[in-house]
Amino acid sequence: MDFGKVVHTDLADDAPSMALVCEHASNRIPVCLGDMGLETDALQSHIAWDPGALAVAKQMAVRMSAPLVYGGVSRLVYDCNRPPEAAGAMPVRSENWDIPANANLSSQERKARIEGVYEPFRASLSDVLDQYRRSLELMVTVHSFTPIYLGKKRKVELGILHGEDDRFATSMMAQQPAQNPYVTRLNEPYSAVDGVAHTLDAQAAPRGLLNVMIEIRNDLIETPEQQSAVADALVPWIASVLSGIKKKVAM
Repeated sequence: MDFGKVVHTDLADDAPSMALVCEHASNRIPVCLGDMGLETDALQSHIAWDPGALAVAKQMAVRMSAPLVYGGVSRLVYDCNRPPEAAGAMPVRSENWDIPANANLSSQERKARIEGVYEPFRASLSDVLDQYRRSLELMVTVHSFTPIYLGKKRKVELGILHGEDDRFATSMMAQQPAQNPYVTRLNEPYSAVDGVAHTLDAQAAPRGLLNVMIEIRNDLIETPEQQSAVADALVPWIASVLSGIKKKVAM
């Protein structure tokens, strides 16, 4: 089964202190899977990818001279922020949609997706983190979420999430900019118990890297102007927190 190019990597030219990750950057469905039994509306919606997240991550990468690793295939094919054994890795249902192409997958079909999507992504991110291991101090994953889920409106606009290492997330919450324009909450609208900390815990934590997941409500990053505004808010905030943590360690 040919999944095509499923992962992209942009590399920094110098010695970056931060690496960026965007697991759900694309809603591309490989030709071999057709439309997965879904209507166009579903394939364009948040169940297939994180709208706006890649654009924000790219702006952050440029401003912070950071390497960026991002997925090139829909999360419906394989969710690169889930381990192979997780039910959500190849979901049979997402919010109100059944995913026909994921129902009753054979062990061979599951193996093909793991080897064709997850493993290349995992290996690419590992290579980048190892390449810059002498300078890296922080890994940030960038996601977006729908403003209405199962009919319920979400008031949170920016979520700061953590896995087993909460140092950076709690520091960000404690050091919010005085003029932070976004309703920001810790571990909302998801948390590690929802299985969203896989990349943080599998890639950053074992390397001793500080890490955090950023969740942005996707109606706030629909346009280039909105995406730039969010990057404007996040970049100095993250840089300030990282600088403060480094100073404490050096004392």
